[in-house]
Amino acid sequence: MGPLNAAALSALHPSVAVPRYDRGAVRAGIVHVGVGAFHRAHQAMYLDRLMNEGKALEWGICGVGVLPGDRRMRDALVAQDFLYTLVEKGPDGSQDARVIGSIVDYLLAPDDPEAVIERMASEETRIVSLTVTEGGYNFNAVTGEFQADAPGVVHDLEPGATPTTTFGLVVEALVRRRQRGLPPFTVLSCDNIQGNGDAARRSFSAFARLRGEKSGDEELGDWVEREVRFPNGMVDRITPVTTDEDRAGIAESFGVEDRWPVVCEPFCQWVLEDRFALGRPPFEDAGVQVVADVEPYELMKLRLLNASHQALCYFGYLAGYRLVHEVCQDQEFADFLLAYMDREATPTLLPVAGIDLRAYKRELIERFANPQVRDTVARLCAESSDRIPKWLLPVIRHNLDHGGDIELSVAIVASWARYAEGVDEQGEPIEVVDPLRDTLVPIARGQRDDPLAFIRNRQLFGDLVDDERFASTYRRHLASLHEHGARATLHGIVERTKARSAT
Repeated sequence: MGPLNAAALSALHPSVAVPRYDRGAVRAGIVHVGVGAFHRAHQAMYLDRLMNEGKALEWGICGVGVLPGDRRMRDALVAQDFLYTLVEKGPDGSQDARVIGSIVDYLLAPDDPEAVIERMASEETRIVSLTVTEGGYNFNAVTGEFQADAPGVVHDLEPGATPTTTFGLVVEALVRRRQRGLPPFTVLSCDNIQGNGDAARRSFSAFARLRGEKSGDEELGDWVEREVRFPNGMVDRITPVTTDEDRAGIAESFGVEDRWPVVCEPFCQWVLEDRFALGRPPFEDAGVQVVADVEPYELMKLRLLNASHQALCYFGYLAGYRLVHEVCQDQEFADFLLAYMDREATPTLLPVAGIDLRAYKRELIERFANPQVRDTVARLCAESSDRIPKWLLPVIRHNLDHGGDIELSVAIVASWARYAEGVDEQGEPIEVVDPLRDTLVPIARGQRDDPLAFIRNRQLFGDLVDDERFASTYRRHLASLHEHGARATLHGIVERTKARSAT
């Protein structure tokens, strides 16, 4: 067994599918910012699927890392000729391995920002795609305003500054294309936020407008907003962080020595608006749903799958679980998730063409309960201040406005607040991973004396604390979490919900 690279492909075990196309003929028409596990299990996989059919060879990917920490990914991919192993793990223990070859280059912006800008500005680049996480669009969670005072943004807006942020790099590339008479590329967001294309348009246009004000190019912001295409898309595939155990298991099962493989569930979905300026790969030939309106699919996924991840993770962690499948194999937790989806999330959704919502919700529980994926509860608990306001609070607001149920949704918020105290029910420390950790943890630790302290954070919750139904429900759930613990609180909620459903 040797390391994975182009020369090793012919010697891999026949059970490992390898690229059937000439990678030397692949041209990089896409620059992708944020080459993590999800991108490699999703967009890169779809393109590899097309290339194996002899299509989309002009749509190879040049990866870009913007953060210093991206160096590890760059080094791993360069060492392997940009190849990596993708392993789909079924709930029955089956594993399907394939080597993905659609990434053909990788640039690290901290080392050479000029190379990144010029690659984006090149006529060959027709799409710049993004997986920069929910917080990567730099909006205030409540007001929706672009945060012009973010340190990286402030730096990049200084005259003559070398760009360090995604905004600075992309907008500089667009400026150069405009100066050279080249049409702008399409900016394709692949992040888990509602209206991800619209969010990208707002953030990049806002940055361009600020840059234009600084440089005297008053039309720049309007030009970006008017001329650049930002299609919306819904993406879905559970893809946990790669572990050393994954690396060892892949080496043992398939004889592949891969520095950074990807493991994921078999399920994969991408629903995408057909709104591209300079053409696109024939995504529909690879199983992508290309539609006129993505919003119903987005709401379905964000308020059912993503919000349900939040529903299970804080309660699950406090109850002693560390792996997602363990939580969802507990019938009481499964009942809690289904009750949330049926009673509170589903009434907020738009009609979704071609989707059996009842079957979709049951399938979600089965996906979460897949013991082979071994997704961690801690991963779902991270970055909560970016996730809860986008995925769960809209459900609460809708139901408050329409007289709907909020019992379970508010319990999830309370479980987050209890988790954010940074100490579990056995007195052991919790590593709270959140961009607002230094603000949230001290507030959470004071809420035993001031039960509404956490939800008074108007940056996250807006005016919800002023709603008596929300505040009283929250206070009751938080008191139960403190007095009785997560499992007893969850049990009480499930039993009361069943009683209401029976009447």
